[in-house]
Amino acid sequence: MAPPSLQLQQILRRRCASRGSFRLYTAAAAAFSPPSKAVIYDEQGSPEQVLRVADVPPVKLGERDVCVRMLAAPINPPTSTAWRACTPCGRRSPPPWEATRGSARSTPSAPQSQPRSPPAIGSYHRRHHSTYIVKHESAWHKVRSDVPMEYAATITVNPLTALRMLQDFVQLKPGDAIVQNGATSIVGRCVVQLAKVHGIRTINIIRDRPGSEEAKDKLKQLGADEVFTESQLDVKDVKSLLVLLYPSYATLVFQSLLIPDKQGGTMVTYGGMSKKPVTVPTSYFIFKDLSLCGFWLQKWMNSDKAEDCRTMIDYLLGLVHEGKLKYEMEVSPLSDFNLALEKAMGKHGSHPKQVIRF
Repeated sequence: MAPPSLQLQQILRRRCASRGSFRLYTAAAAAFSPPSKAVIYDEQGSPEQVLRVADVPPVKLGERDVCVRMLAAPINPPTSTAWRACTPCGRRSPPPWEATRGSARSTPSAPQSQPRSPPAIGSYHRRHHSTYIVKHESAWHKVRSDVPMEYAATITVNPLTALRMLQDFVQLKPGDAIVQNGATSIVGRCVVQLAKVHGIRTINIIRDRPGSEEAKDKLKQLGADEVFTESQLDVKDVKSLLVLLYPSYATLVFQSLLIPDKQGGTMVTYGGMSKKPVTVPTSYFIFKDLSLCGFWLQKWMNSDKAEDCRTMIDYLLGLVHEGKLKYEMEVSPLSDFNLALEKAMGKHGSHPKQVIRF
């Protein structure tokens, strides 16, 4: 019979790791994670001013915990927005900055003698931008190894949001049409590509800004049927195609689009990054049977959807592997976290999705 320390390594090697990209580490006899580097804060304030990368002590593993070596994790602007309203926890050591996604790979404590385990991503648990993460074995989901780590790290953020909005609110059929603004965002681009896979037409609205023609071309290449700037939009033409609206930010254009020619239109909002209200006349609800809905990914994933989510992750990563789902990302090392955070928050103009590599 193998000694206890070897038994522990064998058990842990059979368990897989996180949401995002990571590498799994077993904790031999000591049952502690290795020392880590993590993003922490000492006081409340603007994230780009108070967050810093620091060394953090090992974490003790519970009976069915798994320690993973993180590969990548995204920086999400909504996380930064939510953090501004939080106060530091009452801990003696500085609290870590929490990331909600990431990818990792399981790796034994003696990597030279053991094969690498497949990459994995985890169920929706708040985790940290840290080189090592310890979570219960049920938090992890093994994923295919033939997709880039940054896609594994972000697949449960924007692509999953797009998929759920396409499937959860209206029974869309091939040939139906949806209208969305914020079409150049990652969610918007994923909506375009997923809609194309399912035979759904997309009418896409983008802001009037320099480079809008180039943005139109990129969306058309992804499969967009129509792309308009806000000033070019002919509301009457679009209304006849309207089945579902996806506004990620409220605009005057979308106030006029809320007058559908068909009964029973549905508007789903998921972003609200402009922090502006959506104003709708009462008559639209009474005479047009208009429905307004909101979608919050964190709430959805904290429901009873964990097992469904694993199937969706595999489906989306399959599309990535087939070249049917793609989006731009910028990968930076953990040492450049603060610069990547500033880019994610729009401090340096427009940038792709920011992903931290560990």
